[in-house]
Parts: sequence; C-alpha cells; structure tokens
Amino acid sequence: MTAIDQRRWGDLRGFLSSDFTCEYVHTGERFGPDEWVRLNAEYPGFDRLILQQITGGGSTAACRSHVTGQAKAGLMHFECATFVTVQDGLITHMTEVWADVDQAVPKEARPV
Repeated sequence: MTAIDQRRWGDLRGFLSSDFTCEYVHTGERFGPDEWVRLNAEYPGFDRLILQQITGGGSTAACRSHVTGQAKAGLMHFECATFVTVQDGLITHMTEVWADVDQAVPKEARPV
C-alpha cells in the first residue's frame, strides 16, 4: 500500500507471485499480476492511498485504506477493503472491495 501511495509502480510486481490473481468483488473483474500493476500505475486521476488499518497472521492479511482521486467534479473519496493470501513472502491472491464515501443510505436498507 505504501508503494502505491508513493507511486513506486516498478516495485509492485516484486510483491506478487507469478500466479497472482486479484478479484474486485464489487465489479466481478479479475486481474493477473501485470494487469493489476498496470491498473494501479495508469489509474485515471489517482491522488493518494492512505493505509488506515491492517491486521493479519500466518498467510493472510487484511487492510482498510482511504483512497482519493481527481475527477472533473473535484476530489473523490473511496474506502477500500483489501484481503490478501501470501505464500513464500509473495501475494498469491487479493480480493478488494471498493465503496464511494458519503453514499445516501437507501430507506429500504434500514428498519422503519
């Protein structure tokens, strides 16, 4: 996460196994190692990734990050939950869930 925030795109591939996969559960997309690095390096308007919480043990870890990006309408804010599996010191699988910040809660999603 620090490498992404610091835009060290050339370092990202070194954290990933050759059979790495990343799944975005909110969009159904899947990325291999080179696709995932490219997605991060070329993400339109990327501004910052601030690691807010991290936990894990053994071969798994999870973190929560706040990500900002520039758009025509101004600075956009996102929250991202990332879950990784590690083997031999390299990330083999990553699952990410992204959400826009300040969404309105649908009335049908709360008790009356």
